Amino acid sequence: MWKDKLKEVIYILENSDINEIEIRFWFRKIKVTKSPPIISSDFSNIVSDTTTSIAENPSIVVEKKEDINPAVDANTFTVRSPMPGTFYSSPDPDSESFVQINGSINEGDTICIVEAMKIMNEIQCERNGIVKEILVEDGNPVEFDQPLFILSYSE
Repeated sequence: MWKDKLKEVIYILENSDINEIEIRFWFRKIKVTKSPPIISSDFSNIVSDTTTSIAENPSIVVEKKEDINPAVDANTFTVRSPMPGTFYSSPDPDSESFVQINGSINEGDTICIVEAMKIMNEIQCERNGIVKEILVEDGNPVEFDQPLFILSYSE
């Protein structure tokens, strides 16, 4: 019986645009993936775009460069979005934000919510720190690996 279910799941996966399926059935969990996500740090296309834009308008190039890599030093780290979606700074519109500028954060604390496909995903901080900058406004869309916060290390 399980083999038939597994074959059916694989068939559905192969004949769709979905990359991954996870099914729970009778205390068992099956996860089938077409291919693992590829995270590439190839910025060659960005460099070619910026060199073309330099002749047209140099101020636009500077703005694009700041959006891609926010200014950080050795005592700071950047919290990035693990998925595309909508950024929310609080659990609901009437509540206070999870974090404030110059506020302290502990490892494991929820710092924001990213809504993806009607699912609210709580994003947790991986290190202790102090919020130096919030890079996204509440309710704005975010992309995968987009910088959300700049935090400084706290001892």
